Amino acid sequence: MDGATVKNQGEVKFYTPGREYYFEEGCFINELSNEPDDPAVSLARARVEPGKTTRWHYLKQTSERYVIISGSGLVETGERAPAAVSAGDVVLIPPGVRQRIHSAGPGDLVFLAICSPRFQPQNYVDCDVPHPALDE
Repeated sequence: MDGATVKNQGEVKFYTPGREYYFEEGCFINELSNEPDDPAVSLARARVEPGKTTRWHYLKQTSERYVIISGSGLVETGERAPAAVSAGDVVLIPPGVRQRIHSAGPGDLVFLAICSPRFQPQNYVDCDVPHPALDE
């Protein structure tokens, strides 16, 4: 079967740990699926080391969902108070809403970041400013 025939029957994207990279936001990212031919959604595995907090940021024209896989943390969205999150929890983040997450446990906080439409770097906006909730 040629590639097009296989692709029309579905596709399996295999996890490759070596593709993980450090992102300026303050976490490690492994892009699991983020392709121009699938513009509706992207999926990344994010990892925040213990005691670390990502930078305040928001995404233009992109909704994001965090699905917590392992570890525990505190997430902040918009002006909401920090919320404790752990495995199985889902965080819904509308476009344009600032966000950050802190790894509060003894191990890494690992979550899936699902963006719709797919994540594109030009939609990422760093808006980190001092904020008392997690900066102390």
